[in-house]
Amino acid sequence: MSYPPPQHDPPQHDPVRLDPPRHDPRPARCRRLPGRPGYSVELHELPTDQPGVLPFEIGTFAGLGPHSHSPDPHRHTFHEVVLVTGGTGAHVVDLERHPLGPPQLYVIAPGQVHHWEDEDLTGWVLVFNEEFLLPHPEDAEALRTLSRRPGLRLGGPEAARVEALFGAMAEEYRQADPGFAGVLASYLHILVLRALRLPGAGTAAGAAGGPTADRAGELAARFSRLIAPPGARERSVGLDRSVGALARELGVSAGHLHEAVKRTTGRTPARLVREQQTLEAKRLLVGSDLTVRQISERVGFGDPSYFCRFFRRESGVSPGAFRRAARGHPVRP
Repeated sequence: MSYPPPQHDPPQHDPVRLDPPRHDPRPARCRRLPGRPGYSVELHELPTDQPGVLPFEIGTFAGLGPHSHSPDPHRHTFHEVVLVTGGTGAHVVDLERHPLGPPQLYVIAPGQVHHWEDEDLTGWVLVFNEEFLLPHPEDAEALRTLSRRPGLRLGGPEAARVEALFGAMAEEYRQADPGFAGVLASYLHILVLRALRLPGAGTAAGAAGGPTADRAGELAARFSRLIAPPGARERSVGLDRSVGALARELGVSAGHLHEAVKRTTGRTPARLVREQQTLEAKRLLVGSDLTVRQISERVGFGDPSYFCRFFRRESGVSPGAFRRAARGHPVRP
């Protein structure tokens, strides 16, 4: 897909330092976890409502500023990959404290609650949403697997290779030459594959938070698999994909499903369904020659006109404009 260059000024001194992020994940986007009065967790988001905005950002801790290593518990709607190259302290993920021992690689999945307890933290931060994984959709599950193994340790040669990948991505992002989004997606895919080779990468670490949190997390994971397994949308044509119907399929009440999913991910089941429908529509628009009417049926809409309004509301452009952009033609909102 064609994207305009990221908007940042050229660096004046440090050649690897990027300007602060264009998104501003601050308390205005705060969400509260249900069932825990007085306990709030900010929800950080990447902007997705502007046509052509690259759903990707990379920089150093120093370049991105204090929000890149916030001491306040927060969660994301996007994926985050962090390479810690120096510093002391700990990274707290889902209430479990992991002492820092650089060089280390951390993968934080959407919905995980985390914060940093650090001094003089150095390294790289990479953030992107699910849309950026369209060229390699299998990487989404790989990233979730990696997120269950916090603090993957890097040996000397592998640490150098991984840091070189981050540096190459930062340079590609800064230069924004034609086709840079595809190059970044390829670099990211290589990073995921290298991370999966690391010792212990395939071993899921137990989540903290007690039996209740575990049950809520398990139900949320079952819900996520239900709405987006391979081929799910092809099988869902004509079926009721409302939250109530999905809750019945999972054997729970809609209220219980809402509480469990919101507690675990910070987002409602209805929002996750909309996001999955939008993502699957984008996949079909990019990777198939199906008509908009056919795609609307595949993602659960009986009325193509309503689907077009839905897609524009969620993506900022019409399905046709998105497809033209993906094929290298200008976006016309």
